[in-house]
Amino acid sequence: MTAESPERVELSAVLWAAPEGGFTALNPETGTVSQGETEAEALANLTEATELYLEEFPLPARQKPVITTIRVADVA
Repeated sequence: MTAESPERVELSAVLWAAPEGGFTALNPETGTVSQGETEAEALANLTEATELYLEEFPLPARQKPVITTIRVADVA
């Protein structure tokens, strides 16, 4: 691997509509979060934030996370 061709890894992204408008995006592997006016902008901002995070804190292992759903009681 050289500086001109960095290794690319595939990570997860979770998106949801923000109550104030736009979208929030989360990368569960690193805990990075970002926002954008559109889904595409939120993902681009998340990618940038995650790349900056990984420059300081590299991932220790290359495992793909298991992403699923859970059910909780409806809390008012």
